[in-house]
Amino acid sequence: MSFVSPSQLKEQIIEGKELAVVDVRSGGAFAGAHLLYAISIPLANLELEFRHLIPRLETPIVLCDDASGLVDIAVVRLTEFGYTQVNILDGGIEAWEKGGYEIFSGVNVPSKAFGEFVEHKYGTPRLPAEEIKAKLDAGENIVILDSRPMKEFTSMSIPGGICCPGAELAYRISDAVDDPQTLVVVNCAGRTRSIIGAQSLINAGIPNPVVALENGTMGWHLAGYGLDHGQVRRAPNVTKNGLERSRKMADTVAKRFGVEKVSSADLERFRTQTSEITLFVLDVRSPEEYIAGHLPGSRSAPGGQLVQATDEYVGVRHARLILVDDTGVRATMTASWLIQMGWDNVYVLDGGLTQSGLEVGPEQREVLGLGNLDVQLVEASVLNELIT
Repeated sequence: MSFVSPSQLKEQIIEGKELAVVDVRSGGAFAGAHLLYAISIPLANLELEFRHLIPRLETPIVLCDDASGLVDIAVVRLTEFGYTQVNILDGGIEAWEKGGYEIFSGVNVPSKAFGEFVEHKYGTPRLPAEEIKAKLDAGENIVILDSRPMKEFTSMSIPGGICCPGAELAYRISDAVDDPQTLVVVNCAGRTRSIIGAQSLINAGIPNPVVALENGTMGWHLAGYGLDHGQVRRAPNVTKNGLERSRKMADTVAKRFGVEKVSSADLERFRTQTSEITLFVLDVRSPEEYIAGHLPGSRSAPGGQLVQATDEYVGVRHARLILVDDTGVRATMTASWLIQMGWDNVYVLDGGLTQSGLEVGPEQREVLGLGNLDVQLVEASVLNELIT
């Protein structure tokens, strides 16, 4: 087994080359204390999640735990599965902390910390629940856009709110709000997605005043106001005029933040280089759109969630990320945030998706070691006889 010291790992992190730092403890233990750029792949889920987050077998990997021996098991398994550069953080997270380096608690910490940075840097406007409620009660001209996925929106939402997940905001805003005087309030469950969502609309240059709802649905509830449950209100479909306006906004954002496009030919060339550079092709549309038809080899990563929880979609720092959608708007808005987060190889597929050559259905994930198992299929009637 090969070990790296905390100081050596620090140098690898700041070196700017591909690296995957993987914490193999349970999700709960990870949330309690972990390295900033570590991703969580519990040992129990190793075969299910590892290839999805770290697809290239030659990726430099550093495993860590709490000196409990989990990394020893993980190294053996990963080596058997063909990974060639698997190392262990000597002494685990305790040695990292003793070396004078920071330990963090929570989940999706890099994304959440970035949200706080965005609010500080841009001065993203926000209003507390009490002020929003007073404006609603007074009949003021307000629309509330919830930047979370529909599943979360259905669970609980601000009364009157409309589901419009993060990457959809700039894409659908022109059709969702037709009065430039309307106050646009963006909310999530807490802070990060409302900050990023509100700032996305501001960066896009919409004429409306925009604010984030301070502390989201949590803040609304703590203020003593009721939440809706079971709602399915969603932003309207994009019209031709709405698409034209959203594309202009996306072009402005692309120029401001240096979002680059690549051609389909470039993408095919990148695919031939995957033994040298990790490639993620990420479809930032909704999961429903992905299932209806997607680029072969792409993965579903709705743009708002990709920014909010990047470590759940991409496990390799400095990998090459190609963002895909059908119009370029959602991919561009998402790319602008990833670039600001420090991802240095982010591109948008020029021209987006075509209607030919698409795959239909949910994403298919490789399970490590599954192909080596001697699995026999049985008919339902045979199974019934075996268990009765």
